[in-house]
Amino acid sequence: MAVTGNAFDFSILKRILSYVKPYKKVFYFTALVTVLLAFLSPIRPFIVQYAIDNYVIKTNPIGLLNAVLIMLGVLIIESLLQFSSSYYANFLGQNVIKDLRVQLYKHILNFKSKYFDNNAVGTLVTRTISDIQTIVDVFSQGFLEIIGDILKLIVIITVMFVSDWRLSIISLSTIPILLIATNIFKNAIKKSFQDVRNQVARLNAFVQEHITGMMIVQIFNKEHDEFEKFKAINEEHKQANIRSIWHYSVFFPVVEILSAISIGLLVWWGSKEALKDTFTLGSIVSFIMYVNLLFRPIRQLADRFNTLQMGMVSSERVFKILDAQDEIKNSGKIDATNIKGKIEFKNVWFAYIDENWVLKNISFTIEAGQTIALVGATGSGKSTIINLINRSYEINKGEILIDDIPLQQYELGSLRQNVGMVLQDVFLFSDTIKNNITLNNPLIKDNAIEEASKIVGADNFIKKLPLQFDYNVMERGATLSVGQRQLLAFVRSYVYNPKIFILDEATSSIDTESEQLIQKATEIITKNRSSIVVAHRLSTIQKADKIYVMQLGEILESGSHNELLQQNGHYKNLFNLQYQ
Repeated sequence: MAVTGNAFDFSILKRILSYVKPYKKVFYFTALVTVLLAFLSPIRPFIVQYAIDNYVIKTNPIGLLNAVLIMLGVLIIESLLQFSSSYYANFLGQNVIKDLRVQLYKHILNFKSKYFDNNAVGTLVTRTISDIQTIVDVFSQGFLEIIGDILKLIVIITVMFVSDWRLSIISLSTIPILLIATNIFKNAIKKSFQDVRNQVARLNAFVQEHITGMMIVQIFNKEHDEFEKFKAINEEHKQANIRSIWHYSVFFPVVEILSAISIGLLVWWGSKEALKDTFTLGSIVSFIMYVNLLFRPIRQLADRFNTLQMGMVSSERVFKILDAQDEIKNSGKIDATNIKGKIEFKNVWFAYIDENWVLKNISFTIEAGQTIALVGATGSGKSTIINLINRSYEINKGEILIDDIPLQQYELGSLRQNVGMVLQDVFLFSDTIKNNITLNNPLIKDNAIEEASKIVGADNFIKKLPLQFDYNVMERGATLSVGQRQLLAFVRSYVYNPKIFILDEATSSIDTESEQLIQKATEIITKNRSSIVVAHRLSTIQKADKIYVMQLGEILESGSHNELLQQNGHYKNLFNLQYQ
């Protein structure tokens, strides 16, 4: 669905206008006002012509006063209609982009994790914020205004030819040149607008990524290099905008010159004919006003047409995300609230890209209430296994069952609510400790939070903080240590009371004291729950019911800690390396 070289892509425009349905009354009212404004436009020149020929030349002050009062009334009506058109067109546009932004964000929330692996966050932010904001111009300065300007042109030209065809031809003599200039401008500015939007997305993606990773930039002393990259991208963004401004800077003076030429020809020829009593002075003055009224919408048409195209370019990008079929299919109907927690992998194959298999024919069973551990080198597939249980990714081949029921048959929200996870890289929002634990769930009461904090051992550091549970941890928990963030993740998982509990390298980046707290909390949390522990430190998993040793996406060995030591295999080597 691409914007073409034609006037505009009707399929995109039709899709944009489909969002108007809930606001049909506002749309029809705005369209009516636009039509009325078009038909009111030639009234003022007509009143001026009539006043000059009948009251000014014949020295009739009372008639002139009446004409002025009528003109004032017309101006007031036009002003009110103009206000209504502008206000309600923007009102309509703002409501449409509000609905569209809600739909887009809801759609993004249901994407598979793989989609975010392949798309820059900054680009998605641009689509959700900047691109959607541009669509409002389709209503405020685009579609309806273009229709209004075209109607205005038709009405003015019709009135001109009805008044006098000779003066009309003189007045319109420069129009062919103007149409050629407008077409050239339209094509040039369209390309510029597309370039501007691309540069905005590129700039947003760069800034978002580098501010998020600022610590890495500073640690490796790359501030100067990254600053030079930013300057280059910013320069390209500036040049894209300057190119679009240049086209306007050339086009608008051309329009003014052609308008002046038309008025000059009109005055020269009309005055000459007026001396012969062929035309009246009022008709010449009115035609000068008609020319000004005529050239203004022609000039605005090119600008508004390209505003419409810019909105459609943005719409195309937004719709591309909306049309992306990367959602997790939530067709399951079974409620996972009462699951016992038996987990079974049957011949599971998985790859992030094509057939570069990360898991190869994996099969194992976790009985309800059991704790199993996954160990192995980085890249062996341990974290992948746990990401498949809550359907962050979908398997390529095989089957995963919970309580002997395929994973896809469970309602997704219910499934995830009963699978608790504590990851190595804990994500905390810029909010209070309380809200980061409950994730704003009103069903979780304060006493439950405090109790969970005591069980996990997080209450010791929380009570030392200003405002305690109301303390703001800032973005990504920047004001807390790694160990403190891990403890909060344990509390968060515990208060949700999941039936299945997963720990992914939860103690790999923390101090010994925090590790002891987490080991104690782990014993409490995993009690009577099916649990999976991914760990590099073998000391944290020695009490597991079963340990699976993984290598290159396959299960190499399995058994309890003592059984694996007796096998004198890969696990024994890992154990000896850690405790040498």
